[in-house]
Amino acid sequence: MKLRYIFPVALAMSAAPALAERQPPAQAMPLSMIVAELENQYDIAWIDEIEWDDDGYWEVEFFARDGSKVDLKIDPVTGQLKDDTLHR
Repeated sequence: MKLRYIFPVALAMSAAPALAERQPPAQAMPLSMIVAELENQYDIAWIDEIEWDDDGYWEVEFFARDGSKVDLKIDPVTGQLKDDTLHR
């Protein structure tokens, strides 16, 4: 009786990673252009992390030359900051 539940559970578990691995939209700017624009706008010492978030934005974490840590969310199509995402 318990065996009939194994397949649906296994199927649901195999679909979960696919949902978490969304990609930027086809019309998104190249990530290299977004990084270049950030380097022009901020005094970046180094970029610690860039990752695609399932909410539809690039999450960028970097350290400024003054030592402050900055977290941003960037729209992949426009390259603009998501409102209220600058954290120092």
